[in-house]
Amino acid sequence: MTLCDIGNTYFHFKTPSLICKQKADNLDKKFIQSLDHIYYISVSKTNENKLLSLCNKTLNISQYIQIPTQYQGLGVDRRAACMSIKDGVIIDAGSAITIDIMENGKHLGGYILPGLFSYIDAYTRISEALHKPLLFSLPQGLPKNTQEAISYGIFESIIELIKKVSTNKRIIFTGGDGKHFCQFFEQSIYDETLIFRGMEIGIHQIIKSKKLF
Repeated sequence: MTLCDIGNTYFHFKTPSLICKQKADNLDKKFIQSLDHIYYISVSKTNENKLLSLCNKTLNISQYIQIPTQYQGLGVDRRAACMSIKDGVIIDAGSAITIDIMENGKHLGGYILPGLFSYIDAYTRISEALHKPLLFSLPQGLPKNTQEAISYGIFESIIELIKKVSTNKRIIFTGGDGKHFCQFFEQSIYDETLIFRGMEIGIHQIIKSKKLF
């Protein structure tokens, strides 16, 4: 059995033997065609159609990925990430950065921020002089050059929001950039399988309903 989390930029796969990701605009067709029984969720109809064109044995399990919430329009990837967490703050740092709060198995609400590289693109649109690679280790004291100033501005704005909503709460990071944020929070963990674990809970519900391949 293969799980596939289809994002706007990447396809994330989990098979019994590996976890990997592929850029949506550079898919390994042979790899996908070698897979059997793909259970998937998707936030991109365009990328979902790419998968369907390459593999016949697929099942969209989005309807089984549900959590108690009053939030309108909560994406299936966020629902999956929250599904296996009863209490805590879940931060998925990918193309966008989402922050969701779970309490007693209920989703209380959350936030959406641009991803790190969207911040960089925004600075570049202001001026080419602001096109600098991020520093993932922030300087002590005031920044002393443009690269430090940009890096500090980006990370601190995100970190302060996380601190505000995570007082006395467990913090779980996932997503490609989640490991960078994890270093700023002593009581946090990084779990790259969080969305997949939520999907597996959904699949158990599918098994109960006998809607298998």
